[in-house]
Amino acid sequence: MGADREDVVVYWRPGCPYCMKLRLQLRVVGLPRTEVNIWQDPEAAAYVRSVADGNETVPTVRVGGTALVNPSLRRLLKTVKANARRTA
Repeated sequence: MGADREDVVVYWRPGCPYCMKLRLQLRVVGLPRTEVNIWQDPEAAAYVRSVADGNETVPTVRVGGTALVNPSLRRLLKTVKANARRTA
């Protein structure tokens, strides 16, 4: 896929079914990523609020400089691919 772990950051929190689904899908496709629990990282929670209209909506994913709030796997993979082309 061309992504490095630093290129893709998944912000999540325990108990979020959407987070569990996306994280499982990413594990299955083998996408390198960093996962950050926003309940354990105040800076991460602040970042999520800054891109989600003041809400702590998760999963939120950062791909390079692009933020995706509650993305589908398909949308996320398309964004990763586009980011890889831009940075190549």
